[in-house]
Amino acid sequence: MTFGQRAAAVRKQRNLTQKDVGTMLGIVQDVVSKYERDQMVPSIEVAAKFARALNVSLDYLILGDTLPPAEGEDAYLQIAKRLEKFSKEDRDHVVAVIEAFSAKQKIQELFQ
Repeated sequence: MTFGQRAAAVRKQRNLTQKDVGTMLGIVQDVVSKYERDQMVPSIEVAAKFARALNVSLDYLILGDTLPPAEGEDAYLQIAKRLEKFSKEDRDHVVAVIEAFSAKQKIQELFQ
């Protein structure tokens, strides 16, 4: 997918119109349409504004590296989905770190 295709898909997922996005970016709807159809390539500054307006990472819009969270989906669930791509060994390391922080939290609660 291209920047424009990802931007359009996220905009639609967020139930926003091109006019809505244009207002957030300070540009007219026609320019948003041209970005979405890849008739224009945004500067990095404009791409960053798109990312902020659509509440997704700039990496996602430019590279498609991570999926944008669905409406109502929190960041922790998003991370859990990304962990599925890790090797078992790497997942085990992540779990060990989380368990260490959990143990730390329990200890802190005992002394409060």
